Amino acid sequence: MSRPLDPSAFEALQIERLDDVLRVTIDHPTSRLNAVDALLHGELARLFRELKREDDARAVLLTGRGPAFSAGGDFDWFPSLDDTAKLEHLRRDAKQMIWDLLDVELPIVAALNGPAVGLGASLALLCDTIFMADGATLADPHVRVGIVAGDGGAAIWPLVLGPARAKQYLLTGDPVHAAEAERIGLVNRVVAPDRLAEEALAFARRLAAGAPLAVRYTKTAINKLVKDALNVAFDTSTALELVTFRSEDHHEALAAIREKRAPRFRGR
Repeated sequence: MSRPLDPSAFEALQIERLDDVLRVTIDHPTSRLNAVDALLHGELARLFRELKREDDARAVLLTGRGPAFSAGGDFDWFPSLDDTAKLEHLRRDAKQMIWDLLDVELPIVAALNGPAVGLGASLALLCDTIFMADGATLADPHVRVGIVAGDGGAAIWPLVLGPARAKQYLLTGDPVHAAEAERIGLVNRVVAPDRLAEEALAFARRLAAGAPLAVRYTKTAINKLVKDALNVAFDTSTALELVTFRSEDHHEALAAIREKRAPRFRGR
């Protein structure tokens, strides 16, 4: 039997055991919007790796604290990814994180308390059931900072929505508001913000009360379809993301954000 997950080993994730449900809350100590930097990226990767060996819980609830589920990549972190070795390390970690998430046999309920952006959106969409607070948004705006949607978005958005509608959002970076996300099948249910925690936890408890092997193995079988999509698109999109991380357009996008102006992209 594996050792239980140790909540004290995480700084940016708060972990609580609520009977058979393990509630994980993204709560970055230095980012009000739970932006993804080296700390949060590393802890999310470790979380899903350890959840594959979780023996005590029967379901997982993943949510965020504060105004955002996760606002995506921390723009102050990006300039530090300035050489091939660092980018290659990031690529390997990102790939393993996504594959480990899909290999977690316990059902995972996502509760989107606020914007889920970039990697935050990919992680949410790769969970098994998604509750969303009215007023929250989903977005994958990689293109807006001159990089490819390479953390799973290029696979999961088309799988859920079909290629045409996925491209509408991935090629523009436009956000999907809660009502529209529910209408087009991107999430399972939209609820009032003050009901989100209660209703998502109630559903996680319902899954936890099911026959454990049946629930886990059904999820495993369905995730074969998701893995097929990732096998087609993930390595290509992440490789191209690394190329665009070194592009002039990406550096121009970061400069434009710092200077509060529109970027001038030149295609190089």
